[in-house]
Amino acid sequence: MKKIPMRTCIITKEKLEKRDLLRIVRTPEGKVILDETLKANGRGAYLKKDIKVIEEAQKTKALERVLNVAIDNNIYEEAKSKCIKEGN
Repeated sequence: MKKIPMRTCIITKEKLEKRDLLRIVRTPEGKVILDETLKANGRGAYLKKDIKVIEEAQKTKALERVLNVAIDNNIYEEAKSKCIKEGN
């Protein structure tokens, strides 16, 4: 039986499967990206695939604290559109 990787959402503190989360990464160059592969190099943080959770992260600047970098609104918009696409 294969082990299912579990990660914790930084907003809800829920432990979920990696595929149920969005990963936002600060690359070694300092750029912030939405990691589609879930394997990009750099410091990562996970958010539940839920628009309310993404809005909460934006409002509280939780991602900025965790990744220790300013985050452009485009990252949040990209994350929201990915949630909408997947029906979350």
